[in-house]
Amino acid sequence: MSTQNIYAAVLRLAEQRAASRPFRKHLDVGAGTGDLIRLMRERFKTDSAACDYTDQLMKVPGQRVEIANLNSQPLPYAAGSFDLLTATEVIEHLEHFRETIREFHRVLEPGGLCVVTTPNILNLNSRLRFLWFGYWNLFGPLPVKHSALYSTGGHINPVSYFYIAHALMDAGFEDIAWTVDKPQRSSMPKLVLLYPFIRLFGALAYRKEVNKYRTVDAQNAPFVQAMNDPKMLLGRTIVVSAVKPDGK
Repeated sequence: MSTQNIYAAVLRLAEQRAASRPFRKHLDVGAGTGDLIRLMRERFKTDSAACDYTDQLMKVPGQRVEIANLNSQPLPYAAGSFDLLTATEVIEHLEHFRETIREFHRVLEPGGLCVVTTPNILNLNSRLRFLWFGYWNLFGPLPVKHSALYSTGGHINPVSYFYIAHALMDAGFEDIAWTVDKPQRSSMPKLVLLYPFIRLFGALAYRKEVNKYRTVDAQNAPFVQAMNDPKMLLGRTIVVSAVKPDGK
């Protein structure tokens, strides 16, 4: 389930777009209790639709929920139905998140905005936990065949910022932007201690990728460079926005 800090970060990215292109039709995928729908209506006066794997979590009176299992079904909407789509804390629950990203692109109208969030597995606490334990933060040993899909027991797909951005670009989105919901205070002492080494060895690795392996080019370089950004190293949740180009 999302938090108020995550919703606030989503609203900040949406406001940047709304300044030049007001929203009308909003789809919240993984709508849960409907808290984000309520906030979107208050802030942007949107006509909001909800989609989730169940309608039992919804608490907004009168809000209809279209039920879809995104691991096996497409979104139940026609192409170009919305100008704003949000999916907070969803893709980590999906077996094939890239297919779902393509569905996001399909149901948005040209010029529409997509905002997705997921646990930031690249913050320092998470990187160190993976080093010690082999699991990222908010991911761990899973119960078999009886996970609650809306809980961390349903976190089956740890996805870092690079692969979210790559999936969005691959699906046809552009103007990728990112932020985090809030910095983790417990990561700050680790950043002071480790950042000089991260800068040094990160630069060496980046140079090798550019010159030897040739995996970095003009299109993906901004995503690669963001991996060791101080904000990325501190942020708890990654919040990414992208725009479906006009005319596509």
